[in-house]
Amino acid sequence: MRVRKLGVDGPQVPAIGLGCMGMSGGYGQPDDPESIRTLHRALDLGVSHLDTADMYDLGGNEQLIGPVVAARRDEVFLATKSGWVKQACDESLRRLGIDTIDLYYAHRRNPDTPVEETVAAMAELVVAAGKVRYLGISEVSPATLRAAHAVHPIAAVQLEYSLFTRNVVEGEMLATCRELGIAVVAYSPVGRGMLTGTVTSRDDLAERDARRTAPRFAEENLGRNLALVAALRSVAAEIGCTPAQAALAWVLAQGEDIVAIPGTKRVGYLVENAAAGAVVLADDQLARLSAAVPAGSVAGDRVPESALRLTGH
Repeated sequence: MRVRKLGVDGPQVPAIGLGCMGMSGGYGQPDDPESIRTLHRALDLGVSHLDTADMYDLGGNEQLIGPVVAARRDEVFLATKSGWVKQACDESLRRLGIDTIDLYYAHRRNPDTPVEETVAAMAELVVAAGKVRYLGISEVSPATLRAAHAVHPIAAVQLEYSLFTRNVVEGEMLATCRELGIAVVAYSPVGRGMLTGTVTSRDDLAERDARRTAPRFAEENLGRNLALVAALRSVAAEIGCTPAQAALAWVLAQGEDIVAIPGTKRVGYLVENAAAGAVVLADDQLARLSAAVPAGSVAGDRVPESALRLTGH
């Protein structure tokens, strides 16, 4: 597994990590035994960057992965997130069964609290308490990122980034990150599963799958978006990899300061995603992938309007 650096003075992490949110719901029925097998297999493969949050299943996701993290602590780079940082940090440490969080994100900006105050409180967890090694922030604007970084170094900003979602990162945000030396951690790098080619209709989504509420998966948009996936599949076949691997390789090819954290609770998908770290795209292959899913060609927003309002974009 290739490694990349988070921030100017940050740690080395694998280019492809593991998003753990879907292990606890949101994408169909949880399967705890399979999730545990997936976590262990991830660490065996060197996929050591595990990403969770205190809001995933109201702490249940941290509790689920905690025993694996505690048992194999030296092999794990653990990232979690919160909104109420001080008390929440202690609660996350308890659920995870560890003493220190490697990367601690402010999950969403509270519009009623200046970001400087939030980061100052988080910085105390690093400087005074020793409970956190590095700070991150998620779903913010370039201006908010600058303000946060001015209080305490931000190692990484977590943003949705994929062939399907490019406007969040590309342009001013990526330029700001590179100016400040902040890494981008790309979540949903396979378009919430659509870029894998495994979703062919809404019938493929479980009744309680949160993607049923996402505009891109709505009936009026799905056909157009699946046509883009078909174009991706064709290019992936020429490259000699799966659509998911092509999509992940495209994200990684956007810069050495970008890492991806595709989520899964299945060992098979984990192995497929991890293998994408070995896919190196030639310039013409990269261009064909970009042309298969042109910027702005996707129909529908990435999340419902109510969720979009909680982001900084």
